[in-house]
Amino acid sequence: MISELKKSEFYKCKYMLYEQGQLEAKAVVEGINPGRIFVDDIESPASGLIWLGNNDGFFFIGDERNEGFNTELNHFIDTVIILEARKVGLTWFEGIGNHNKWDETIIKVFENRNLGSWNQRVYTLQKKDYKGNFELTIEEGYKIVKISKTLFKNSDKSIENIEFLHSKIVEFWSSPERFFNEGFGYGIVYKNKIVSVCFSGFVVDNVHGVDIETLEEHQGKKLAQKVAIAFVKDCLENNLVPYWDCMESNKPSIAVAKSIGFRNVFNYIGYEFKFE
Repeated sequence: MISELKKSEFYKCKYMLYEQGQLEAKAVVEGINPGRIFVDDIESPASGLIWLGNNDGFFFIGDERNEGFNTELNHFIDTVIILEARKVGLTWFEGIGNHNKWDETIIKVFENRNLGSWNQRVYTLQKKDYKGNFELTIEEGYKIVKISKTLFKNSDKSIENIEFLHSKIVEFWSSPERFFNEGFGYGIVYKNKIVSVCFSGFVVDNVHGVDIETLEEHQGKKLAQKVAIAFVKDCLENNLVPYWDCMESNKPSIAVAKSIGFRNVFNYIGYEFKFE
């Protein structure tokens, strides 16, 4: 029977994580980023399903050949996950194997669903590869700022769209305090509005997963590159490793990563089907 672990029991899943696997799964198991974990056996789990706290997907961890877990997955998703997903407005299941042996299992388990897939690429940046010959000058009127507690609180109401920053941080973190304790970030301000952000989405040890977004009306000005460089420089100065995870089809994001010196370290496949 698949059951949910209490947060105080997440440590039981550490040995199931693939060492070269995704940062997000590790961050939830370590209790740094929010999420939920469902396992085959609460006392001695062999296989599990991690639901990321930002509702950005599910990770399969542990033994991909665990028949007891695998045969129960469809029923569990239909009777538990779908009900919980509807509460948060989620209409798709996006599943990812923590190691690529899960791919075959996922395809087999969900063969009766209309299963789609996409390719994901992971990049990291080491100090020796950093292409630091960039000017951080940007168009007049745009200003790069560090995301500070003062900026976040916005007590003086100087930022008109502060909810954009708030929504981005709480999407990944259980509280603003947790973000400021574990991560950091930069933004670009234009006419009293935050128009681009780059910050630590998921964190494990000294590895910081990059989350980056530029408001649509300000895209095409290389703001993502500029704010990413500010973030990356801070990482390298503090011996932190920036980790960039994006869809293979997201050519602009990959172009930004490569222009700074990120190197592709591994790829994986994501699978999806619509909740009925």
